[in-house]
Amino acid sequence: MNDRYDAGYGSDQYELVGYDEYGQPVYRQIPAQQQQQQQQQQQTYDPYAGQGYGYDPYHDAGRQGAPAYDPGRQVPTAYDTGQQAPVHPAHDTGQQPVTPAYDPYGTGGHPAHDPYGQAAAGGRQPRVAEQTAHIPQQAGPVHEPAGPRQAPGDEGDYDTGQFAFVEAPDGDSEDVIDWLNFTENRTERREEAKRRARSRMTALVVVLALAVVGGAGYLWYAGKLPGLSSSAAKGGTATSAAAQKRDVVVVHLHNTSGGGTSTVLLVDNTTTKQGTTVLLPNALAMTDDDGSTTTLAKSVTDDGSSGTRDQLDTVLGTNIEGTWRLDTPYLQNLVELVGNIDIDTNTDVPDPDAKKKGQAPLVHQGKDQTLSGKAAVAYATYRAPGEAQNAQLERFGQVMQGVLRKMSSDSSAATVTVQTLAQILDPSLTDKDLGTFLAKLADLAKGGDYKTALLPVQSDGTLSAQTSSSVVKDILGGTAKSPSADSAVRVSVQNATGVKDNTDKARVVLVNGGYTFLEGGTGSGTEAASKVLYSDAADKENATEVAKTLGLDAGAVAKGTVGSGADVSVVLGQDYKPSSS
Repeated sequence: MNDRYDAGYGSDQYELVGYDEYGQPVYRQIPAQQQQQQQQQQQTYDPYAGQGYGYDPYHDAGRQGAPAYDPGRQVPTAYDTGQQAPVHPAHDTGQQPVTPAYDPYGTGGHPAHDPYGQAAAGGRQPRVAEQTAHIPQQAGPVHEPAGPRQAPGDEGDYDTGQFAFVEAPDGDSEDVIDWLNFTENRTERREEAKRRARSRMTALVVVLALAVVGGAGYLWYAGKLPGLSSSAAKGGTATSAAAQKRDVVVVHLHNTSGGGTSTVLLVDNTTTKQGTTVLLPNALAMTDDDGSTTTLAKSVTDDGSSGTRDQLDTVLGTNIEGTWRLDTPYLQNLVELVGNIDIDTNTDVPDPDAKKKGQAPLVHQGKDQTLSGKAAVAYATYRAPGEAQNAQLERFGQVMQGVLRKMSSDSSAATVTVQTLAQILDPSLTDKDLGTFLAKLADLAKGGDYKTALLPVQSDGTLSAQTSSSVVKDILGGTAKSPSADSAVRVSVQNATGVKDNTDKARVVLVNGGYTFLEGGTGSGTEAASKVLYSDAADKENATEVAKTLGLDAGAVAKGTVGSGADVSVVLGQDYKPSSS
């Protein structure tokens, strides 16, 4: 392809200098003087003159001195790079100028080179018609930094900057790549979603397992699992009911307006972390200091706080630490100090100060009833006509538990509340001791670790064997206190002779013999033979002496179950003869 051509504008010619960014050829004008010099050089040097070629496609066939065309010789064909510049007809000056061969690499008329590093056979390549065809908008070569310039005639490799091999993109291959990328990404997303789902499921299972283990561990530690106590959880062995530590305070409510008393035990089991209000019926049979039988209500009135506490210890086998006398005016003040109470009431209670009948009740039956101090006292002391005393006692227990739920769990604040009442306490119980004790129970009541239990007694006020196991043993630690060396042996007597007076006769004999008499009640039927029972081997001798005192055979003595609070239990059968004793 020629690097210069006649554009047809006068005698000026143009030279190809490169390509622009759109692949279009860029030319520059060659001055006339330079054109003449190039023409003279071309006329002087003819690379085909000495080879006998008669045809030169780049010059006029009638040029003087050109050899005749030999049809038998093949004219070498110049290498077509595919990037031919358009050739315009030269300006007709009357004499056809000599057109130099296209030298794309600026060799200045030197022998043409094979683009693959081999020189053409004839030096200068003849032009063919196909090479002069105009190929519009061909992209020029992409030039890279060129190495050392090739000298004329040098048959070494071409400069790497003279060629640029551009691989045409394949649209189909791009579509395939895009599809592969899409499927790969979708597969990865699915796998990632599955991994996330598995991770969430694993995390959920772990959380649930930890929750179950933690909950069970807490219940085990707190001793709330069936058959376990907190000490069993901590130490690994179950603590027997008798060995558990308890703090017990007896409360006597005195109704200053209507008369009568009500008694409950407040129990804080520090081993199992359980609080309990034990309701003590007024009919509970007790033994007086002189050995005579009495009731709880009569003991509170006659013997006072100290005497009643000792008798309760004897009957129940517990250790009461103090007595809290709570008159109804102080109960009213206590409820108001804690900010009223909320309880479930089981009956309507009329206003005791109502002047007319049919007036609205002071306390309404229903759940979550808010009671003021006055309403709480009325509800705690109310006993409907024909009702048993236990019904009123249960209402008093509800009020006490409601007060504990509203009492502060801080010992200092609870002590201030007790001091604000300005009541006179039993010398065995100080303001600080009572405040600390109530604060502990308040904490248990707020946490749901508090209950109320009624101590069931028989019609004659005595305790049955079932009562001893369910309430006395489990809640109060139902084992009799070990008597001191100089204390009297406690003997519980149950009458199964069928003769009611035999109980009093046996009591007189035992008291005169230096024993402490405990009322064991009347049996449901009669027994043919009497029994004298002991549970501890140390009491066997005492049981033998009791049998002798009552005039019973030595064969009646045996090891067995002993009533709560007693050292020896006696069941009087039909073989018992009071006259013999």
